[in-house]
Amino acid sequence: MAGKAGSDSDASIAKPIDAAEHAIAADTRAFVVGPYPARSLPGRAGTADENQRSHAARLDEAIGLAGAIDLQVVDAIQVMLSALRPATYLGKGKVEELAERVKLEEIGLVVMDCALSPVQQRNLEKAFGCKVIDRTGLILEIFGRRARTREGTLQVELAHLNYQKSRLVRSWTHLERQRGGFGFLGGPGETQIEADRRVIQERMTKIERDLETVKRTRSLHRASRKRVPYPIVALVGYTNAGKSTLFNRLTSAEVLAQDMLFATLDPTARALKLPHGAKILLSDTVGFISDLPTQLVAAFRATLEDAIEADVLLHVRDVSHEDTQAQAADVRAILRDLGIDPDDGQRVIEVWNKADLLGEGERERQAALAGLRPEASRPVLVSALTGEGMTRLTDAIEARIARSRPVYRLVLAPGDGKSLAWLHANGEILARSDGEDGALSLLVRLPPEREGAFAARFPEAEPER
Repeated sequence: MAGKAGSDSDASIAKPIDAAEHAIAADTRAFVVGPYPARSLPGRAGTADENQRSHAARLDEAIGLAGAIDLQVVDAIQVMLSALRPATYLGKGKVEELAERVKLEEIGLVVMDCALSPVQQRNLEKAFGCKVIDRTGLILEIFGRRARTREGTLQVELAHLNYQKSRLVRSWTHLERQRGGFGFLGGPGETQIEADRRVIQERMTKIERDLETVKRTRSLHRASRKRVPYPIVALVGYTNAGKSTLFNRLTSAEVLAQDMLFATLDPTARALKLPHGAKILLSDTVGFISDLPTQLVAAFRATLEDAIEADVLLHVRDVSHEDTQAQAADVRAILRDLGIDPDDGQRVIEVWNKADLLGEGERERQAALAGLRPEASRPVLVSALTGEGMTRLTDAIEARIARSRPVYRLVLAPGDGKSLAWLHANGEILARSDGEDGALSLLVRLPPEREGAFAARFPEAEPER
């Protein structure tokens, strides 16, 4: 996961996850433990009442996260908590019961679907005699597997090291497998255990400098894209909602699209011509997830900059999922954190995906629900897998773009190739009619930042009403 740049000591702290890592995961027998509050716990925010999800659905998601890194999940265990224990998170009796099962079933890793303090993690590892990771550690492991771009790998490493700084302890000597690197599955490794916080902080400082360079490069790329008069349309949504499948359907690209949490970790953009002639830049983004650790939201904010600056956002929802409403609420909350109004019908289109997984009655119900919304902000029911609803979706995208971008009619004199070239470079020609005398009648759509230059160059142009 580390970038190529860096000294040998950098590499000893963080090295790329390779095939051996996958082999370790595939051979690791794991328990997934969902410790959920039976009721609102005193002084504890974000409990079951506020989470909106059923405990079974939360546990299913945790199993999916474990499956995303190929762990061999032996059992998923739901634990109802009456109180949180400062030392072990779980009650003493439950810790002893799980320790017995871990030993009996030769479990090598316990995934806790919660946020553990370093002390709680260490105490549970001592009690279970095996590696323990919490939700944050598991998500970091997935991010490390999926990130491919230079920025993605640096962001993952920075988040990893920040997470590790408080977990540099020498209590993993009972683990048989130790290695370097900062994956969690095989233990932290001798090199990592011996690394002090100063070394990690130095590495973090270097990564932050590298990230500034990468961000400047991305800013230049975005600036060059802005000079191209194509609107940016970004796909956002809960992880595994089908964004990459929809991206592939619209662009005929081959972005990794699997029934897997966090299949896409790096932003991908493709130019696309819509049926009625409008050209757009379509961007796929990382999926959102509930209870995403704060440090990960901060670390991956840069990868969501395409979404922040997009002209149109497609909020892709899996309407076949039992928790689609809660997932949508999570996405809206993160969009608000990014300064985006999720209820802005001019900018945000809700795409109700996976219609192919709905029964006939449920499909009709969803279509009726969508029909009750005002036309300007009406959701579009689609199946990215089968192509159902794609025409309605592209029409909705074109309608949003047309609302926000001025359209003009003008006539070019015969042989005015220079003006025609300017229009092609700075706007979209929506319609063209060639006169018998060689004059061109044009319908042109412009990005707002080109309107002033257009008006100065073509004062005779008339706005389309």
